[in-house]
Amino acid sequence: MVTHALSTRSPGGAFGLRAEEQRRWRRDGFFVRERVFRAPELARLRVALEAVARQVTTALDANDARYRIDGNAYAELPLGALSATVQLEHRQSSRAIRVIEPFHALHPDFEALVDDPRLVAPMRELVGAPQVALFTDKVNLKRPREGSGFDWHQDAPYWTHFCDHTGQLPNALLALDDAHTGNGCFRVIKGSHRQGCLPGRKGEGVLGPLFTHQDYFNLSNQVPIELAAGGVVFFSPYLVHGSQPNSSDAPRRALVLTYQPAGLRMFKHDRVRNAARLV
Repeated sequence: MVTHALSTRSPGGAFGLRAEEQRRWRRDGFFVRERVFRAPELARLRVALEAVARQVTTALDANDARYRIDGNAYAELPLGALSATVQLEHRQSSRAIRVIEPFHALHPDFEALVDDPRLVAPMRELVGAPQVALFTDKVNLKRPREGSGFDWHQDAPYWTHFCDHTGQLPNALLALDDAHTGNGCFRVIKGSHRQGCLPGRKGEGVLGPLFTHQDYFNLSNQVPIELAAGGVVFFSPYLVHGSQPNSSDAPRRALVLTYQPAGLRMFKHDRVRNAARLV
């Protein structure tokens, strides 16, 4: 069931939703906060990310458990406390990592990010619960000149096969690098969340049904989210979104964290990861 209600049960404090953000969430399905994280914090997160990428590459070389879906390479790897799904770039025989999900357990700086009040406070209101837990988290690496695009899709149709609270699974995308159209920035279809789960592209491979059929949304409502490193995009699980390939010489790395009501197990893992409690 689609829900877009915003909770007022738990005051958000300094990081709570502003009235304009609430209006944009209901109307557009997303809003942006600029420069939420500072330069020293971003530098530390980038170092952590590259350390994780090296760890994953080493694990891939040691245990090549790759498989293919629709011609693209994936692997399931035991990494730290949790296993992770790793997607490789689409170029044949590429060793470049495209996506890691989940990633938070792979480095203490990412564990701490899950509890950061700059994410947790607004998420409590977007989820509509006094406390929240992590549902899933992933890193998109978008390497220079190789980072591939993501076709138009919604998250909710994928997750509805796992749970029945898809309306309480808002996302937060943290830009680790400056994002612009040249390096494949995040794009959304403004207002598409109001239509609920849209039909997928049947007859286009195994994963085709998870990509949104373009007959059911208006491409003229496309908004490229160009923002400086440290900005965060909060967006609905029903919002149609995607990105273009990175055709630049600069990386476009981003972390995406999805929250849910506290006490519920994670996606893919029979484990509860409650976020830090806020008073």
